[in-house]
Order: sequence, then structure tokens, then C-alpha cells
Amino acid sequence: MGRAHWPNASVCRDKIDSESMFRFPLGHSIMLKLFVYGTLKRGYRNHQDFCRGYVDVRQASVRGRLYEGPGYPILEVPEGDVLAQGTTSPLADAATQARMAHRVRTKLQPLPGGATGEIWGAVYGELFTFDDPETRLPPIDRLEGFHSGGRCLYRRVLVPASVEGVRQPVWVYVVENPGVSRHRIASGRWPE
Repeated sequence: MGRAHWPNASVCRDKIDSESMFRFPLGHSIMLKLFVYGTLKRGYRNHQDFCRGYVDVRQASVRGRLYEGPGYPILEVPEGDVLAQGTTSPLADAATQARMAHRVRTKLQPLPGGATGEIWGAVYGELFTFDDPETRLPPIDRLEGFHSGGRCLYRRVLVPASVEGVRQPVWVYVVENPGVSRHRIASGRWPE
């Protein structure tokens, strides 16, 4: 990892984890943006327990394929869209997200279809901004079965999202392989 830098940052508040030190200017909150497309959305069963207390929420979309799971949706994204893999350090992930902001400002190029020949489409959801990633992210990681570096149902990845016509990097939980017997949600919205 490395440091997140802000121009003209003179006096900084230090945050230290086992891998590296991150410097954030005084008065600058450590923000983490998380795209949700299923039971973490407002009005659904896991929202109140895991996402209340957000700083901001907006409608957003990512490129991918949405499938119907057993009571929840499953998202697959193009591997070429993955900017970073989630870690066990919420501060490192927030710093990575801040560093990657410039990479998503360019227009994404269309990707070829997958093994089934289907194209990638828009998947719609909500983008939550949290100012306390150390508190928020670990419980959501546990809910989603994410274990950095180990076998897990979902992996947390950083991908570009479209928010009010602007591209920005967001964390999202995705699966490696949704399974051949899954029903694709063509509308990109759950529930259908």
C-alpha cells in the first residue's frame, strides 16, 4: 500500500495500520463509498442493521450482470473493470479509493460478452458514503462472507460507478462465477 496524498496538506492526522501509514489533512474525513444492489438498500432487510448512519446516499449504477440468488441478488462485474481488491484494512481501502479517483474519469470502453455471449449491462443500486469505514466495513464484510486472501462467497472490489453522470470508484461485493443455472435479471434492478 502507500499513502493517500492531498495537495497542500500541512498538518495531518495520522492513521496507522499493520502495513502502512495514511495521512489525511485536518478537517478531511476519511470517506468510503459502497455500492449496494440488494438487501443492503434502503427498505430491505439488512439496511437498518448495517447501513444506517450514512453520510450520503445516491442512485448509481455499475457495469455488470445481475442474477437472482436465493432471496438476494448476485452481481458479476467485468474483470477489466476491477481497479483494486478489498483488504482487511478499511483505512487502506478508503485510501485506495481516493487514489483511484482519477482512473475512472475516462469513458469506459465496451467489453465483449462472456462465455454465454451476453453483453455487460448497467446494474442499478444505491451508493452509500460512510465517514467511519473502520466501524462500518467489517460488519458488512462479515455479512457478505468476505475474507481478504481466503475463500469466500463474495469478494469486495473497487470498480467504476456512474453517479449523476460522473464516474467515481466504489467498493462493491461481487461473485467470481454466478453459476450456470442462475436466472439473469435483465433489467439490472433487484427485485425485478
